[in-house]
Amino acid sequence: MASALSAPHFHNEAAAFAFVEARVWPEGPTCPHCGGVERIGLMGGKSTRTGLYKCYQCRKPFTVRIGTIFEASHVPLHIWLQAMYLVAGSKKGISSNQLHRTLGVTLKTAWFMSHRIREAMRSGDLAPMGGIVEVDETYICRIPGSGNPKGGVQHKMKVLSLVSRGTGEARSVVVSRVNVQNVVPIVRANIEAEAHVITDEHKVYRYLNTMFAAHSVLCHQRDEYVRGEAYTNTVEGFFSIFKRGMRGIYQFCSEKHLHRYLAEFDFRYSNRAALGCNDSDRTDALVRGIVGKRLTYQTASARA
Repeated sequence: MASALSAPHFHNEAAAFAFVEARVWPEGPTCPHCGGVERIGLMGGKSTRTGLYKCYQCRKPFTVRIGTIFEASHVPLHIWLQAMYLVAGSKKGISSNQLHRTLGVTLKTAWFMSHRIREAMRSGDLAPMGGIVEVDETYICRIPGSGNPKGGVQHKMKVLSLVSRGTGEARSVVVSRVNVQNVVPIVRANIEAEAHVITDEHKVYRYLNTMFAAHSVLCHQRDEYVRGEAYTNTVEGFFSIFKRGMRGIYQFCSEKHLHRYLAEFDFRYSNRAALGCNDSDRTDALVRGIVGKRLTYQTASARA
């Protein structure tokens, strides 16, 4: 039985370039400088680096790295693919320290690679969800400088998540406050008017009653958790995975980077085994999402 990591693209640079090119350029090379698809040739010669093409329309050389999360990275592409497979296949995430030890890169490089991979996981899908959609909010990690009050949640970061039962997709958004001004526009923009929305009894959700075909409310304070098809167990199950990963693997996340961690957990949940996606499928989907997601170290490491 062969290991999943024994595939050629995890060890050979030429095979790694071929693997990425097949997913980024399914119809052949495209020049990232001028967008041209004709008159493009693969450059040869012993001193030519792997995967280098030249566009004879704009006269500029390029590789599949340009315009992606790999741009300007000195890490070999096959090491990048190993990192992406490990991140995509770890249900609750994998720490930068673990990537540093496993891949043999510095801790600083592993941290930056992790954030670039999370950036590739951000789908940006704006198509509204239909069918039955569960909506709930949760609170995670203390906001630095907010003190440490004995009760309440105002000192914690707030997350709003929407999970579609039909497609199994999860979408999560960081909100500054759980109020009508923040929550209602997000819900309206991401859910079809014909959908059935299910929430708990939080007061911000009462404004959804007239916006959708149906709105079921569960009163958790009265120990009501299931009423026919009305329940929020699906979104709460997503929160369970998210919190176990954040507390057990990552341990702490600043508010500035929380949206990227949410993208990571959304991506894995929306491409989980229960939906027919294995680790290789998730890696393929992740590689297809690398275009236009370049993240510089200065942007990632700058203080909020």
